[in-house]
Amino acid sequence: MTAITRTTYLDETTLPFPFCPGCGHSAVLQALDSALTQLQPDPQRVVLVSDIGCQGLSDKFFVTNAFHGLHGRSVTYATGIKLANPDLDVIVLIGDGGCGIGGHHLINAARRNIGITVLVFNNLNFGMTGGEHSVTTPSGAITSTTRHGNLERPLDICSTVAVNGANLVARTTVFDSTLPDVIAGAIQYDGFALVDIWELCTAYFAANNQFRRKSIEDTLAHLDFATGIIQQRDQPEYSRSYRTDIQHPASQENTSAVAPRPLETRYASSLAARQHWIIAGAAGQKTGSAASAFCRGAIMSGLWTTQHNDYPVTVKSGHSVAEVIVSPEPIRHIGIDEPDVMVILFEEGLHHETARLAQLSDAATVYINADLLPVETRARTVALDFSQTGQRKLVWTLMGLAAVLQHTEIYPLSAFKDAVSHGAYADKNLAAIAVAEKVIITAC
Repeated sequence: MTAITRTTYLDETTLPFPFCPGCGHSAVLQALDSALTQLQPDPQRVVLVSDIGCQGLSDKFFVTNAFHGLHGRSVTYATGIKLANPDLDVIVLIGDGGCGIGGHHLINAARRNIGITVLVFNNLNFGMTGGEHSVTTPSGAITSTTRHGNLERPLDICSTVAVNGANLVARTTVFDSTLPDVIAGAIQYDGFALVDIWELCTAYFAANNQFRRKSIEDTLAHLDFATGIIQQRDQPEYSRSYRTDIQHPASQENTSAVAPRPLETRYASSLAARQHWIIAGAAGQKTGSAASAFCRGAIMSGLWTTQHNDYPVTVKSGHSVAEVIVSPEPIRHIGIDEPDVMVILFEEGLHHETARLAQLSDAATVYINADLLPVETRARTVALDFSQTGQRKLVWTLMGLAAVLQHTEIYPLSAFKDAVSHGAYADKNLAAIAVAEKVIITAC
């Protein structure tokens, strides 16, 4: 199949950009688009990871994958994504505020030389929250939190990541005509790459300090901050090195080596459309483990699946809820607005999901431990009675899912058994599923 040549990676239906007049963010995004257009990557192989701040609005304008998280944590999310799939182009969009809040993440990503590209939208202050000073605010600058002038020396982001092992480090300004080429080079470079892009926050910093293009150039010179390509190294990139050491250890004595165990499709599924499941149990009662087995069985039945677990920090007390998506097609969005199926096994899970349960439509189905009835919901309700099974509560989630699988037939119970037939608890898990037929299922 001939690859499509793209003239832009922007989703033009989302334009224009929402930034203040004169804000440098728009120009950085245009430069990023030009860089991507120059490189022509498959949009599905590109992930933009945005931080909190004005630049955090950026990812929705591109036709690539995107991830948006907590302030200062974008580098950690990007690291995880790159480790999960080293073949992706992972690009972090972060402000100087995020670099300060997540400075230790930035340092450790550089130290590991993880193969992500970090674009720093450096406008020298916190532009989204009122113009407070940041770690890169120049000495003497007026901000909303330094009304008499900033007393701190600004952080040299480039020197910081360079001395800690980054493969490629560059500093430039938003006015640099070669900015698209610099960004393209950083994306292509193997290993950790950072481009520190100085720009103007016209709403706050520029207004408070009469700061203009020449001011940026003068400040860089005064601080003796180098521009251009500051460091180029050729050290091994972490995610690929990790895969090589784990999958192809140099010595058989490497006990950390773990061979990959892909899940092969051995069964067939009757599922015709994507379904959203909520599995609500109690912490310490193997809810997450049972949900994982459910997902493995789905994969072995030719389905795509995702799992998101929610439980309190206490781990052994409170709720434990797994949000699971199963689909015959690839899953591009993992959010669940309204579940199609809820499986509620314990009071803690019911308490956590009471509001969602009440909002269900009559198109949904709720499988619920009979001891927890009655509940307020418009959904079709099916009771699960465990009283005749003779099994401990620890395996009720596993048994309940087995019973629901037999009732829904979205994939074979034999696939579920296969999914739990490995590991130290295989015999106990299989024994629990074997008596799942004793779970009495009654439509309410």
